Amino acid sequence: MFLAMTGPGTFLAPFAANAWWHTGLMAPVAELGQFLRARRGRVRPADVGLPAGTGLRRTPGLRREELAALAGVSIDYYIRLEQGRETNPSAAVLDALASALLFNEEERTHLHTLAHHPPRPRGETRPVQSQRPPGAEAVRPAIRQLLETVRPCPAYVLNQISDVLAANAEALALFDGLADWPPSRRNTARYTFLHPAARQVLVNWPHSAATTAANLRAVGTANPDTPGLAALIDELTTQSPDFAELWERYDVRRRRSEPKTFRHPRVGTITLSYEVLHLSDGGQRISVYQAAPGSTDEDALSLLALLTAEEVTEPVAEH
Repeated sequence: MFLAMTGPGTFLAPFAANAWWHTGLMAPVAELGQFLRARRGRVRPADVGLPAGTGLRRTPGLRREELAALAGVSIDYYIRLEQGRETNPSAAVLDALASALLFNEEERTHLHTLAHHPPRPRGETRPVQSQRPPGAEAVRPAIRQLLETVRPCPAYVLNQISDVLAANAEALALFDGLADWPPSRRNTARYTFLHPAARQVLVNWPHSAATTAANLRAVGTANPDTPGLAALIDELTTQSPDFAELWERYDVRRRRSEPKTFRHPRVGTITLSYEVLHLSDGGQRISVYQAAPGSTDEDALSLLALLTAEEVTEPVAEH
């Protein structure tokens, strides 16, 4: 049994250790209010066409009454919702709050998920499995062959919490220092926040860090019982103040394709685009990094492959 501290000097009643405590996530109904409160504080009155008013504002973002008015609900109802005393908001109310808070589609879906509502259809979203099937950590031989086929493009297979389940040699070389960790510890989120080389290798480290935390938040909301998630969030929150701060922002964003710039100690600066392809194997995904044809980045990638071929790299073992 433990006491949960929700703020300076504030404790909840004793409770048994479980995934909600370890991941910094509360039960969905309670987290709904926390999510609204956190995001309300990030919307300025000017962002939604409201005057700043006179005098000192006690809140950095919208006041409760301002958000309630924008969403068309009573202030009393909104306070109950934010405090977790209203547990069954309608889909229409959720959509109104999402619009007032300027949510993107992922954030809107996240809000509906916390309230146990299926989100209104505004585009296709990939279903997330509620439970990982047996053997999901195993990477099929055909996928391992694919990792070799795309060389010299760096490519790896990750599970839902970004454990590296398989990788080609170029991928391990691209994330300088990742191969120094034992296979069971190789995880791109852990690398981003805890590896000493990450801030040098990832040129836009703040962006990489923010998207990594937001992706884990999305995973935790969709399936808080994801194996390994609780331990990973606990580790990152304890050992990385940067992660702890980002985690409390309640940003939600699944991994998607975009350019990424690396500063590699042996081949210099290299910008690659990467594609994220979701597999049918228990939430696994494969990421492939590519350079623009004929570019200096392609030359740097070829050099990385050449240097990698001269070294004996430890293979990634299955978990």
